[in-house]
Amino acid sequence: MQTVDAAGLPIGDGHPPRIMGVLNVSKESPYDPSVFDDPDEAAAYVDKALVGEGADIVDVGLESANKKFDVLSAEQELARLDTAVETIQRVDGDAVFSIETRYAEVADEALSRGFDMVNDICGFADPEMPAVCEAHDVAVAKMASPPDLERPGAVEDVDDIYDALTLNGFTDKTIVDPAFGGWSEAKTLDDDRETFDRLREFRGHGHPILVSINRKNFLREVADRSTAEALPVSLAATSMAVERGAHVIRTHDVAETRDAALVGYEFRRDRRDDGRVEELDVTTVREAERHVSRLDGDLDAAADAAARAYEVHGLGTDERAALADAGVAVTGDDPAFVAAPVSVLRAAAAELESRDSALADLFSAWSVSDT
Repeated sequence: MQTVDAAGLPIGDGHPPRIMGVLNVSKESPYDPSVFDDPDEAAAYVDKALVGEGADIVDVGLESANKKFDVLSAEQELARLDTAVETIQRVDGDAVFSIETRYAEVADEALSRGFDMVNDICGFADPEMPAVCEAHDVAVAKMASPPDLERPGAVEDVDDIYDALTLNGFTDKTIVDPAFGGWSEAKTLDDDRETFDRLREFRGHGHPILVSINRKNFLREVADRSTAEALPVSLAATSMAVERGAHVIRTHDVAETRDAALVGYEFRRDRRDDGRVEELDVTTVREAERHVSRLDGDLDAAADAAARAYEVHGLGTDERAALADAGVAVTGDDPAFVAAPVSVLRAAAAELESRDSALADLFSAWSVSDT
């Protein structure tokens, strides 16, 4: 996993989760507490509610990304940049300042005037964005999007989200964002749930991960909460996201989110990384395949990277023999402990099927659903 230097702030495995607080200078933005058009008031908010509460990064938005509003042109965003620049100049606290934009022209101007990184909500749909970020040697968060500057985040299928992140490549300081939320009419809460469930797969790109899940609908629905009541579910998901490998959490609730992120980080699985050997975070065949593809390996090897263990009741003598013949570890009387890599379980399923065992369906079904 690559570590990204964002204006001196290291982001990646082995570093604490970074909290990205939100400031909007767009009157259309729906979250009133973070919206300002006066630089003094905005700076005071940043110092007290963002940096003062533990934000490492302050993400400044020039326009609302809500799909119900017309998209601003680069010229219209630039007209709002003065307020953003004056704000960061008046902030006393220490933070990395990120400009949220889809336009390379706006990013270039903002970086020239004091911003430290870019949050590209259209994921390099502007093909000049990577070059601008490389020229300024800055970190850039790249959100999964179609190659269309007017449709940020409008990707539904999780495999398409993964692939969309490759649009126009990566810079050496890219952070990937799988784009949670209702960015298109076609995107459902189930799509967001599946994306969250498969979050580890995005580590397959080899770049740090940013997630923006604060009070999102797919979490609210779980507990049947309104936006105002949704902080607890957001915090629960934040801990899970960090445990699953997220490195940056974008939020309006900085202090609470910071604490939840630190809990997830403290109890994450300890993976070896000594500079020469990096243990990959793999729990399914599909996750392994992402890494194998990145390393130009043989996809068949991915089935050896994930294993499952079962407690099996009523295991017959013939079934025990079939499992042993296929190389599956079986120990214990009744119930028995049964464990093996997926590649071995697949072979065992075929052997059990030939002996008319119900266990064949178990191992076959698991192998299919997890690839």
